Amino acid sequence: MDKSRKYILLLFDFFCYSIVSLSFVIITYLSSLSVRITTFEYIINAAILLVLVFILRITLHVYSCVWRYAKAGTYLKIVLADFCAGVIFLIATHYISVYTDYSIYFGIWQSLSIVSVNCLFTLITRFGYQLYRNYGNRVPISELNKIRIAIVGAGQVGVLLAEELSVNKKSHYIPYCFIDTDSSKIGNRIFGLMVYSENDDIICKIKQMPVQEIFIALPNLDGEAKQRLYEFYKKTDCKVKIYDFPFDNNHPLEEGKRQLREIKIEDLLFRDSLVIDNKMTSNYYSGRVILVTGGGGSIGSELCRQLAKRSPKQLIIFDIYENNAYEIQQELIRKYGNELDLKVIIGSVRDRKRLETVFAQYRPEIIFHAAAHKHVPLMENSGGEAIKNNVLGTYNTADMAEKYGALKFILISTDKAVNPTNIMGASKRMCEMIVQCRTDTKTEFAVVRFGNVLGSNGSVIPLFRKQIESGGPLTITDKRIIRYFMTIPEAVQLVMQAGAMANDGELFVLDMGKPVKIIDLAENMIKLSGLIPYQDIDIVEIGLRPGEKLYEELLIKSEALQKTSNDLIFIEHDVSPGRIEIERKIKLLLTVTDADIATVKCYFKRAVPTYRDPEEVNCMADQSEEMNMVNGNYLNVNSSIKTSSDTEEKVTIG
Repeated sequence: MDKSRKYILLLFDFFCYSIVSLSFVIITYLSSLSVRITTFEYIINAAILLVLVFILRITLHVYSCVWRYAKAGTYLKIVLADFCAGVIFLIATHYISVYTDYSIYFGIWQSLSIVSVNCLFTLITRFGYQLYRNYGNRVPISELNKIRIAIVGAGQVGVLLAEELSVNKKSHYIPYCFIDTDSSKIGNRIFGLMVYSENDDIICKIKQMPVQEIFIALPNLDGEAKQRLYEFYKKTDCKVKIYDFPFDNNHPLEEGKRQLREIKIEDLLFRDSLVIDNKMTSNYYSGRVILVTGGGGSIGSELCRQLAKRSPKQLIIFDIYENNAYEIQQELIRKYGNELDLKVIIGSVRDRKRLETVFAQYRPEIIFHAAAHKHVPLMENSGGEAIKNNVLGTYNTADMAEKYGALKFILISTDKAVNPTNIMGASKRMCEMIVQCRTDTKTEFAVVRFGNVLGSNGSVIPLFRKQIESGGPLTITDKRIIRYFMTIPEAVQLVMQAGAMANDGELFVLDMGKPVKIIDLAENMIKLSGLIPYQDIDIVEIGLRPGEKLYEELLIKSEALQKTSNDLIFIEHDVSPGRIEIERKIKLLLTVTDADIATVKCYFKRAVPTYRDPEEVNCMADQSEEMNMVNGNYLNVNSSIKTSSDTEEKVTIG
C-alpha cells in the first residue's frame, strides 16, 4: 500500500474515533449517570486513548495491510491493538490517580465501551470495503461468458484456487464445484461450492453439468497418481489441467508460486521428478571460471542456466552455432544483468588453434564438454563428421584443459555409447576412452553417461508434437522400441553433482529409472492433445532407422557399478586402453574422415571393440533385461545393490 493510502486510512479512522467519542459525550450527559466531567477533561482522556490505539495499530502493521485481500489474522490485529490500548489506558490512569492529584475521569465502562465500539466500527468498515472490492462491483457471471470448472481437491490448495478465480476480474474461469474423496466434505459446501464424491458416478454427473474444464488441485502427486487422475477425468471429455508448484531444487521457496498449467508429457511418463540436493554443487562451482562447449545446445544451455545460479567467477559459452549461443546469452543477460560475468565465443572444437586462444585468454578451471553431433541417422550417412566433431573435438578440448591446467574436465556422454550399433554411439564411446585414459595428469577427467532427455533438439517429443499439429500420422520406427527418459534440468543437475565428486578417469552412470515404450509415449501425446489414438490420429510403424537398436543400455554388462553418496549416480569401473593406444586409434580414424561410410564403419569397429551391427543386437532384444523392464520383470538399479566381501557397495547388471 502506498503512503497516500495509509494517510487516508489513518484520517478515516481518526474521523470514526471522533464520531464514537462524541457519541459517548452525548450519551453521558443525557443519561442519569452520576459521574460528570467537563468537555475539556473528556477531550484529554479521549486524546490519550486515541494515541494509544493508533500506536498499537501502527506497531502491529495494521496500516500496512492491503484490505482487499485481508484474512482473519489481519482483522485480529485490529482487535488485539484496540484491546491492548484500552488495558494500557486503564492501568496507566489508575496508577497516575494513585500517585498524583490526577483523577480518573473515564471509568472502566466508558473506556472499554469507546474502545469496543470504535473497534467494531473499524472492522465493519474494513469488511464492507473488502466485500465491495471483491464482489460488489463485479459484473454478473452470466454476462462474463466465463469457463465453468470443476476443482479436484477441496483442501487448502483447491479452496485457494477457487477463491482466486472467483475474485479475479481478469480470470476466464469460474469454479462450479469441488470433487473430493474426504467423506466429511462430500455433500457439503465449501466457499459456496458443492463438494461431490470422486466415484464412478462422477463422470456422468460432470457430463450433465455446465463444466468445460477440470483443474487438479492436489499437492504432492507422483507420476502414477497424475496418470490415474488424467485418464479418469479425460472420460468426461473436458480439458484437464493441473495446479501445482513449479519446483526449483535450488530455490524452492523463491520460485514456489503456484501456477495453473496444462498436463505435460513429463507428467505421464510413470516417474517422479527427481529432487536433488544441490548444496554441494553450489559450493563447488561458486567463484570458478567455467567453460561450456556446445553451450547453446539443449544440454549445454541448461548447464549454463544451472551454473549461472551458482555464482561462478566467469561463465564462458563456446558454440559453433551463433543463433543458439545468442539465445542463451540474451536469456542470462535478462535474468542476471551485470551480476554474471558472461562471455559468449563462437568457434568449433575441431579448430585447435581457436580453442587454444580461448584457453590461453580465459584459463577456465572447469570444462563441461557438451559439443557433439548426436543425431544417429544423420551420422550414419556422415560418419567422417562424427570423427571430426565428436572424436577430434573431444581430443582437442581435453588437450587444452591439460595444457592450461584446468582443475576438471567433464564429458557429457550417452547411453548409445554402450555396446554401440551406430557411428554416433561408437564416436561417443571413443570420446569416453579419450577421457578415461587421462589418469596421469593434474587435471581430473570424468565422464557422465545418461539416456534421452525430454524435449531436446531433434528428440522424439518435438517430432511427435509437430506431427500432431499437422494432423498426423505419428511415425515410430518400431512398436517394440524403448528408451530411457529424464528431464533436461534433472540430467544437468546430476551431471553437475557427478562433476563435483569426480576423480581421474571415472565414468558416472545416471539412474534413469524405468525405460519407456515409445508407442506409449506417442499414444499419451495424442491424448494430451484432446484426440483419440488410431481414430483421430494414426500411429504408423516405419521400420528401424540405420544404426538404430530396439533398446539402449546404460551399463556395460560385464562391469560392476559402485554406488556413490547420491543414490542416482553410479561409477562404472571400465578399463580403458592407455594414452598411446588411444592416440593410435584417433590417428587411424582421422585417415578415413573423407572415406565412404563402409570404410568409416570398418575403422570404428577396429577402434571400438564393443561396436556391433544393429541387426546382431536387435535379433536378441526380447531376451534383454532392458526390454523385460517395460513388462515389469526387472530389478531396479537401486534395488540391485550388493555388499561385497570388502564392504564396498556395488551393483552388478546382467
